[in-house]
Amino acid sequence: MAGSTTYLNFGEQVKETKRKVLEFLIDARREGKSVVGYGAPGKGNTLLNYCGIRTDFIDYTVDRNPYKQGKFLPGTHIPILPRQDQGTKPDYLFILPWNFKDEIMAQMSEYGSGVASLSYRFRK
Repeated sequence: MAGSTTYLNFGEQVKETKRKVLEFLIDARREGKSVVGYGAPGKGNTLLNYCGIRTDFIDYTVDRNPYKQGKFLPGTHIPILPRQDQGTKPDYLFILPWNFKDEIMAQMSEYGSGVASLSYRFRK
């Protein structure tokens, strides 16, 4: 059974992840870079809400699920668009369903090496 130190360490890891995500997004925006989300999963939305990320950092997110398209992420109000509506090539793709990162990067290969991916997951 895990002791209290384990939970305290996990809490610090979560806080540090939040700081790193926000630092990256702030720096990207200051440099005039665009950031687009990919996917609309519950776990990704939890991260966005915890970090206070809204459309000031992520313009929109795309999702292949037609039932999610045209709606907004809960709490953040980030619009969910179909993939083909992207229109422009973002500088960064924030992959929200991190457990599908490799599959998503293969799908997005049409954008070439100019799109950098950003995905985070908490260590177990």
